[in-house]
Amino acid sequence: MSDDGCNCGSSQCGSDSCSSGGCGGAQQSFLENTHELNSIKRVIGIVSGKGGVGKSLVTSMLAVNMRRKGYNVGILDADITGPSIPKVFGITKKAEGNEFGIYPQITHNDIKVMSVNLLLDKDDSPVIWRGPIIAGTVKQFWTDVIWGDVDYLFLDMPPGTGDVPLTIFQSIPLDGIVIVTSPQDLVSLIVKKAYNMAELMNVPVLGIVENMSYLKCPDCGTEIKLFGESKIESISEKLGIKVLGKLPIDPSLAELCDKGEIEKYNADYLDYAAQYIEEKFAERSNKNMILAVATDGLNVSEHFGKCETFTLFEIVDSEVKSKKTISTIGNQHGNLPPFLKTQGVQTAILGGIGGGAKQGLLENGIEYIAGISGNIDEVVAQYIKGTLKPGAGECSGHDHGEHSCSCGNH
Repeated sequence: MSDDGCNCGSSQCGSDSCSSGGCGGAQQSFLENTHELNSIKRVIGIVSGKGGVGKSLVTSMLAVNMRRKGYNVGILDADITGPSIPKVFGITKKAEGNEFGIYPQITHNDIKVMSVNLLLDKDDSPVIWRGPIIAGTVKQFWTDVIWGDVDYLFLDMPPGTGDVPLTIFQSIPLDGIVIVTSPQDLVSLIVKKAYNMAELMNVPVLGIVENMSYLKCPDCGTEIKLFGESKIESISEKLGIKVLGKLPIDPSLAELCDKGEIEKYNADYLDYAAQYIEEKFAERSNKNMILAVATDGLNVSEHFGKCETFTLFEIVDSEVKSKKTISTIGNQHGNLPPFLKTQGVQTAILGGIGGGAKQGLLENGIEYIAGISGNIDEVVAQYIKGTLKPGAGECSGHDHGEHSCSCGNH
């Protein structure tokens, strides 16, 4: 956050007018294009507010589950200073490349993996790099690696909410994140940090996975809560997100990871998480729906709170059946979410939006994609194809202090 109180989430922000596009001025995208030979349909980040909670384990298990469902899957190991993905999959060969780019290594069950350990001479060599170099390496894994055709690319994110995670949020078009945590007392604060960062960057939170939830006694089957009673249900209820799974402390699973044989695990710990992710994106791309676009003439309006018209698109079988423009006069600001609900809207495409309006949309059962600009017909076409990504770095709330924010959410 800059000294003038801007909360746009941009590492470039520092001026009173937030020229990076977060609050005032034209919105600026920092998203990087992936390699021209890639076709990556969904990108999902696995995050946590602190290290040591099992992000890599959850990333690996979700990738294995989705591969078993028949999807083409990749893992981008963005935890540069603590890479462990190659180890749990038993990958020992190094990555190779040519004049076209770098090729990931392939696991026994055809999961594509890229990690800094696949580039180092020795796996145990420390990565003593400064933040900008680490962030640049992660971006290269997105821009220079030839992933090919991938249905789900999972990112094992670095822990915390610092510079490197921020760069990833800004430069790689995430479709959603899964938060990983543990049952310890600090869990509420840790989860909220990760959740709030995703909110600032307009990335949907798909749900929470709790690791080290319990230990099952091998003799009597009693679940022993080594870290105390779980608080994950109450936290997820407060934040309005789903609990996607609880992982026990399972010695057999740890043994498989140590042997590099995680693809052999047969427990159902994350079956629900994989099913939920699959259905979430299938529903988003295939359902018949009413899609609302905040409209300023032929373009997406910059300001949700002051938008005077919305264009409603009726989508049937992934095609636009009809569209009409409606006036919002008398229903602006806080009245907009319930007004859109009365119009049967399930999803809204927006430019800038404040935190209160975001909450209002969610409370009315309306998903939103924010930070969007451009011609409304072109934007809707991107949405139907599944290529429309939320913009990064717009205004996230109403508490702007004295700086010259022009987000329109006041």
